[in-house]
Amino acid sequence: MPDAVGFIGLGAMGKPMALNLRKHGVPVVVHNRSRDAERTLAEAGASVATSPAAVAAASHTIVLMLPDAPDVAAVLDGPQGLLSALPTGAIVVDSSTIAPAAARAFAAQVAARGGAYLDAPVSGGEIGAIEGTLTFMVGGDADALDAVRPLLAHMGTAEKIVHVGPSGAGQVCKACNQLVIGGTMVAVAEAIALARKAGVDGAKVRQALMGGFAASRVLEVHGERMLTGNYKPGFKARLYKKDLGIVAGALAEAGVVALETALVQQLVHAQLAAGEGEDDYSGVAKSIFRLAGLD
Repeated sequence: MPDAVGFIGLGAMGKPMALNLRKHGVPVVVHNRSRDAERTLAEAGASVATSPAAVAAASHTIVLMLPDAPDVAAVLDGPQGLLSALPTGAIVVDSSTIAPAAARAFAAQVAARGGAYLDAPVSGGEIGAIEGTLTFMVGGDADALDAVRPLLAHMGTAEKIVHVGPSGAGQVCKACNQLVIGGTMVAVAEAIALARKAGVDGAKVRQALMGGFAASRVLEVHGERMLTGNYKPGFKARLYKKDLGIVAGALAEAGVVALETALVQQLVHAQLAAGEGEDDYSGVAKSIFRLAGLD
């Protein structure tokens, strides 16, 4: 049985995740559209495969970190796709952020080939991927998750690997995560705008808020970005727009009214319309600041 771990998708999140596997001595075989990222992993001791099928032939566990559901579909079932060479009993860990319905469909495809599919999106951003402190929100078979927990713990925090429920539940949880982050970011931006317009030091306001019930990781990390104007991504606004589309679809499917999330979505649209889609998604603050008449 192949003993290497496959990894497909070496972007801002996938590359440091795969590098953390190598730092823990895990044999890794990678495939990516960009050759530069593959070279970085090869220098760290990973093998490079020419196709998803070649990854499947060398691996019993395969991790995916791809932009969206069409990319996952192409990797699974495209020419030289994973499914064409997937070993019986293989486990596909899909850490992409996609719609819950897509995750359920992919799970059925993998099961038909004798494998198990876990939708396992992450939270923690590029910093968490680099530091190996990601949270994994996992949907799918509990036994399959138990089999890969030690592997996920090399990329995340062991106690933050949470089995949320059956296939698709991990992606529902990720939608909830993106919903909460968006609402909190807008509230933090509004608070900083209020402080600035009232002639109060925003940094001191943030410092005070961090000591009370208003404290959050969003206030800590993204509040700092908003105060300093450092919107170098972490997580690009154009990708957050995609995630909010998934959130909106999940809300509609479940019949949940989400007025705040609708507002967040429009503010992110304004961010992209201003040509700021490559900025960090916390740059939505600039949409708030412009509306407040602030630079």
